Amino acid sequence: MKKSLLFTISIFLVFSLILTGCAKKAEEPAPATEEPVTETAEKAAEVTTEPAESSTDSTSASADEAARCDADGACAIIKPGETIKLGIAGPLTGEYAMYGVDISDSEKLSIQDLEPLEGFEWELLAEDSVGSSEAAVSIASKWITDPTFVAVAGNVLTGESAAVIPIMEKAYIPMLSPSATGANLTEDNAVFNRIVFQDATQGKFAAEFIVNDLGYKKIAVLHDGLDYGKGIADKVRDTLVDLGVEPVAYEALTPGEADYSAVLTAIASKSPEIIYYGGYTAELSVIANQLGQVGLKGIPVFSDDGAFGQEFLEKAGENAEGCYGTTSIPADSEAKLAFDAKYEAALGYKAGTKTPFPWFSYDVVQALAHVIQQTAFLGEDGNLYVPRAELVTAVRTLSGYQGLTGEITCDEVGECNASGPTFYVVKDGAWVVASN
Repeated sequence: MKKSLLFTISIFLVFSLILTGCAKKAEEPAPATEEPVTETAEKAAEVTTEPAESSTDSTSASADEAARCDADGACAIIKPGETIKLGIAGPLTGEYAMYGVDISDSEKLSIQDLEPLEGFEWELLAEDSVGSSEAAVSIASKWITDPTFVAVAGNVLTGESAAVIPIMEKAYIPMLSPSATGANLTEDNAVFNRIVFQDATQGKFAAEFIVNDLGYKKIAVLHDGLDYGKGIADKVRDTLVDLGVEPVAYEALTPGEADYSAVLTAIASKSPEIIYYGGYTAELSVIANQLGQVGLKGIPVFSDDGAFGQEFLEKAGENAEGCYGTTSIPADSEAKLAFDAKYEAALGYKAGTKTPFPWFSYDVVQALAHVIQQTAFLGEDGNLYVPRAELVTAVRTLSGYQGLTGEITCDEVGECNASGPTFYVVKDGAWVVASN
């Protein structure tokens, strides 16, 4: 029995040793695998933490961007392969085509100089309004249905600009005009801006120059009845009265006619020393050519920037001699001279030959692009987004932008040119700076 007991105990001890050894062997790898598991877990944690933060930032950014496009006016959306569109509407045909053609040609040169924005190219839509407000409204109504349409680099004329302002304001699309100078265009709206001086400034300065510098007291005021011409003429008349000079005549003509002898005869009966005319080149040319027929030969006509340019000299010939004109042609600079060379090479004649607006036209495209670049953002979907309400505000608050025409800074109502006009007179068949 003792032997059996000893045998049993021996067997038990052997199995215990075997089991203990196996247990130790099973435990031995644990320390070897513990560190790698921990290191891998830490690395995994690092890898998953960074994308989580990135994902959170991206989600936040997307939410912010979505909020920007949920604001008033939403966003212009330009998809890959589409273009960022600016528009210019003006008379490309008809009696006033020289304005629309010169301005659109200059803006085409400007848009060619723009670098792509986030890979998106720029496009200028040049539309023919024929100088008609109704046509301009039709063009504007088409533009606002295009989600890639961003801003108006115009319109060209005062009347058509006034007609489309309500459309653009409702659609949150900013306008920056190189040429529409009607004094009331910046009133009671947030979208219309301009970099050319306005008519109230032009009319006031002209009246003061006629009285104070030229010394005339018997002044007749004539206009074409349109928003632009009548607006300037009214300001001239009112300023003359403020200066203590009552105009000897205040008359209107019908634009587009070939004979103004009747209205000129009425003016001649008042024996004016000078005539101020508010309007455009076509009518001014007829007036200058008919002055001699009504006994006013040698009486100078003083007109506005809408009638300034080479075309008047060509149409009026020797009858243009002694007439005064207003212009906003900027002073020479390295940038302006470079543009002048490019303009002449592209179009075959010198800048300023047709109108005084090519430099302003170049600048409005560049300035709008500058503001759009600051406002737009590239979405995660690859689309370019331009928050419309933000862009309206950004254009209105544009400040310190240096263009060919000088520094462009907009005030609270969208007047972005604080300088006044320069006056010229025709001497020996050419426009030269006028002096008293």
